Amino acid sequence: MSSNASQANTRAQKPGIAHPGREELLSRAALLYRIRFWLVLFIAGLVLSGLTAFPLEHELRFVNHALGVPAQIPQGPEPALHTWLRKVQDALVDSNHRYPFLAYGTDWLGFGHLVIAIAFLGPLRDPVRNRWVLVFGIIACAGVVPLAMIAGAIRGIPLYWRLIDCCFGVFGAIPLLICLRYTRQLEQME
Repeated sequence: MSSNASQANTRAQKPGIAHPGREELLSRAALLYRIRFWLVLFIAGLVLSGLTAFPLEHELRFVNHALGVPAQIPQGPEPALHTWLRKVQDALVDSNHRYPFLAYGTDWLGFGHLVIAIAFLGPLRDPVRNRWVLVFGIIACAGVVPLAMIAGAIRGIPLYWRLIDCCFGVFGAIPLLICLRYTRQLEQME
């Protein structure tokens, strides 16, 4: 054995001298990959939510057509979802025609989603240093539930629709909680 190899082995075995082994480097790389995978998924969801806030009238027409919601109220009974979607479309078309400035609010909503997505580029680059962004995101996701339930009830949103809105917060928190767990593991390694 050469003298350099012997010295390297001796240094690696001394307590207090940290030399990450191959297994530790692989697990660090694996953790970073997993964090980045879940963050990219979360960021893509935010971007998609943001972009879909702009063409609401066109999207609602497409959804109603795809679900077979008739434009006029049918003679017989119809599913509650059809009634709700037609009501939303009629209100959106009417407000866009008579009060187009109201759509400016949803433009800002879309912009807000895009800006928040940018904030998650920090943990994508350095999850340990930007862990606070993950915590912020989890808190924001948790806030979706009371907002949907309270404000939705005040605004007359049907319960089933409020529950769908709550799912965005619940399902949004899942990748962030996974990232936070992996980030803590990564932090312990460092």
